[in-house]
Amino acid sequence: MNDHSASHLGIPEPASSEVDAATRRLLVALDALESAVERRRDADRNENELASRIQALGADRSRLADELDGSLVKSRRLERANREIAERLDAAIGTIRAVLDEGAALDEGEEDS
Repeated sequence: MNDHSASHLGIPEPASSEVDAATRRLLVALDALESAVERRRDADRNENELASRIQALGADRSRLADELDGSLVKSRRLERANREIAERLDAAIGTIRAVLDEGAALDEGEEDS
């Protein structure tokens, strides 16, 4: 390679103001690129946060579904137990009424004698 300047090759050197203008345009373009990269990083960070939130919501949903299933099983068990207790109470009430009716009938029979 030669250490010749562009003017030695027959190419005119750009004026200093043209170099300054090109430098300013380059700096503006670099600033714009840096801003775009920062916006992209923010967007990626927001996307990752959103993905984490969605994953947490999915885990919460699964946990709540499991709890609901457990609650439904427990509720059905309690309903069955409630029915059984109601049937036993009805039977006990029936027995007590029968005993009371027999006692009342015996009392009436003794009074008539």
